[in-house]
Amino acid sequence: MILNEISLQLQSGKANAVKELVCKALEEGIPAETILKDGLIRGMSVIGEKFKNNTVFVPDVMMAARAMTQGSEMLKPHLSVEESGMTGKVCLGSIKGDIHDIGKNLVKMMMECKGLEVIDLGVDVAPETFVETARKENCRVIGISALLTTTMVTMEEVVKAAERAGVRDQVKIMVGGAPVTEDFAHKIGADAFSSDAATAAEVALAFCKE
Repeated sequence: MILNEISLQLQSGKANAVKELVCKALEEGIPAETILKDGLIRGMSVIGEKFKNNTVFVPDVMMAARAMTQGSEMLKPHLSVEESGMTGKVCLGSIKGDIHDIGKNLVKMMMECKGLEVIDLGVDVAPETFVETARKENCRVIGISALLTTTMVTMEEVVKAAERAGVRDQVKIMVGGAPVTEDFAHKIGADAFSSDAATAAEVALAFCKE
């Protein structure tokens, strides 16, 4: 079936093939939301599980994510917000002073594998920007990344900014990155810590479903 073929081609990272198949599926009258859920998201879910089990690696995930992005772009004009299949919204970024983004980008891919909508704020993100974005975009989760011990201390400012803005009870704050630990996350008042991208995506999905 064409949806299975979309999933398989996406897992192989073949973006052009995915685009052609998505176009063909639309021409055949298959609903866009069905193509998204049973083709693209299903394929990325497989990649996410394989990555977690160390049977595929970062380059494989990146190629599959590119195919997912291109396939999704073709579907956007045919999807309403309700049909998009997204189960929640997350804003994600590297904390102020930190310009590292490989880990953050991987977390974004894994979250999108789970059907989450991710607003990528990029690197060197001010605490207030995380909170303001979460408030404006109605994000359920704020995800903060840091690779340096000198920048990770600023993560606490996001928690404080959320408290000052009066939204702390409406949003879950997740932290991660090489120097970050569960003890540190607890100490600054974050809701969750994750040591890897796949687990981060699972935790974010659980928060969004609460």
